[in-house]
Amino acid sequence: MSNIQQRTFTLSTHGQGLYEITDEIRSFVRSSGAVQALLTLYVRHTSCSLLIQENADPEVQGDLKAYFARLVPPTTDPQMSYLRHTYEGPDDMPAHIKSAMMPVSLSIPVSSAELVLGTWQGIYLFEHRDAPHQRQIVAHLA
Repeated sequence: MSNIQQRTFTLSTHGQGLYEITDEIRSFVRSSGAVQALLTLYVRHTSCSLLIQENADPEVQGDLKAYFARLVPPTTDPQMSYLRHTYEGPDDMPAHIKSAMMPVSLSIPVSSAELVLGTWQGIYLFEHRDAPHQRQIVAHLA
């Protein structure tokens, strides 16, 4: 077994929201045979983010989506009229702003071949665009 393993996950999204990927990442770590390691996750896009967030109550994901929609509304909102990057639609530049505010990479310790996450923590891709996308997340385990 190599000390370093890498895999790219592709996730299909269907609009703005949080998409939990904990099970897929946990399966990758378990199958790697790594006992003590550091997992780095990196999303290869500029209009979505990665988060570790509560996964017990779905209201948390809904509230986060609502908060960021209110914080950074689409460019059709009059308060966003100063934005110039609107070529790909009214959600495009706001998606880039949200992505700039949140992480695009995460580091998670691995101990005894398990992710060291808290009881209520899950790993999410936070999609900031309205249209469906194919998102790539690179998992690097060393």
